[in-house]
Amino acid sequence: MIDVVDVRKSYRSGDRTVDALRGVRCHVPKGRFAFIVGPSGSGKSTLLYLLGALDRPTSGSILVEGQDLTTMSEAEQNAYRRDRVGFIFQSFNLISNLTAVENVLVPFLPRGMTPELKVRAEALLRDVGLGDRLDHRPYQMSGGEQQRVAIARALIKDPILVLGDEPTGELDSKTGDEIYRILRRLQVQRETTLVVVTHDRRFITPDDLVLEIQDGVLKIDDGLLEPEDDLPETMIGFEPGLRRPDVV
Repeated sequence: MIDVVDVRKSYRSGDRTVDALRGVRCHVPKGRFAFIVGPSGSGKSTLLYLLGALDRPTSGSILVEGQDLTTMSEAEQNAYRRDRVGFIFQSFNLISNLTAVENVLVPFLPRGMTPELKVRAEALLRDVGLGDRLDHRPYQMSGGEQQRVAIARALIKDPILVLGDEPTGELDSKTGDEIYRILRRLQVQRETTLVVVTHDRRFITPDDLVLEIQDGVLKIDDGLLEPEDDLPETMIGFEPGLRRPDVV
């Protein structure tokens, strides 16, 4: 599903170069729930944005279902984001003067909405527990309800990949638990691949893949996987508690 191959990302900050990612390699299979964790400034969101083609790496390759995002044209990347990826951010990014249904349908505004799409949007909102909020605007809903609208908006396209950047960061713990229950249920029902950045490890289960980043490199349990280390090609993601492979 997702193959990240020796990805590096550098930024210019004044007169110096900042290496946000330093040779990241990983594989996330189709239909899995993966978490990207690590300290602030470690490169978590940078990796997530690269997976969503919101930015380009300095070097390396990112393949999603065999398609290399790094060789896509601007138009091809736009189509990838529009048609194949759903985004859920910490800020709900709802349009204040639109109803819940209309906010879910925002991805289709440039192409036009059909009665069939409206039916799908209403069904999704009912599926996330908002059947009685279809015509409510954001200011009439709680934070948890607004994030559920954002989840429905991310899924309306039937994406192959859903990316979340701290989706419960602005919610209390109880509401955060509800959001993750919804995400997990929908992920199983739709066999969608989810990759989520979080600071809160309590949402991680033993069945999840965990990508822990520190100083721009992947950290495996008791040590950092440096770019020059040998990573077996068959290694799938990084399961919680997996030991560092021997380096030949």
